[in-house]
Amino acid sequence: MTEARTDPQVERLRLLDSCVVSDALDALGIDGAIQGLAPRWEGARAVGRAVTMQLAPGPAPEDRPKVHLGVRAIASARPGDVIVVANGGRTGMGSWGGLLSVGAIAAGVVGVVTDGACRDVDEARELRFPVFARGSAARTARGRVHETSCGEPVVVGSVRVSTGDLVLADGTGVVVIAAERAEDVLGRAEEIMAKESAMVEEIRAGATLSSVLGVRYEDMLVRATGEKRV
Repeated sequence: MTEARTDPQVERLRLLDSCVVSDALDALGIDGAIQGLAPRWEGARAVGRAVTMQLAPGPAPEDRPKVHLGVRAIASARPGDVIVVANGGRTGMGSWGGLLSVGAIAAGVVGVVTDGACRDVDEARELRFPVFARGSAARTARGRVHETSCGEPVVVGSVRVSTGDLVLADGTGVVVIAAERAEDVLGRAEEIMAKESAMVEEIRAGATLSSVLGVRYEDMLVRATGEKRV
């Protein structure tokens, strides 16, 4: 397995969590928090650049080569990447499984985010391979969905994801930062985290919650338009 490259933005993202990144996205008016995805095993966490793949219902057309879903994404991924699977929220079949997890680990992939269900959850847990999905399913993807693209922009929930975007997935949720907005979002998230850390210290030092979680906190995500986020 090739060693993961050093990526300064990924390293900065690694110090954050999905909540503070979501707050930064809200403050900047960006839709980047994917709703309804959760880790398939406790403690899973994945941070890296996205490699995307798109699935569609039914078997692959007869005039196309038969390619098992995920193989091209793993082959094109670089160490430290996170594979993002767009499956339209379908949970009646797997959209990721155990053999893919083994192959992903061998390629240095650090996790998968799928807008669908995952098979072989126990195996992923044993491998300590982070999988984030809408659910789990024993039924195979074969004959039920097929891969239509790899590396092209996809939509997961309401969020557009392109290969190269930043992905952070943890116990709370999954957030995506478009590559072209990375510096803005990371800077705002770091600012929010610093403010919240200072508030924690104030509370531990004896300040009342009402004084700490007052106007300063409520207005922390005010956008330039004056709209407040909660």
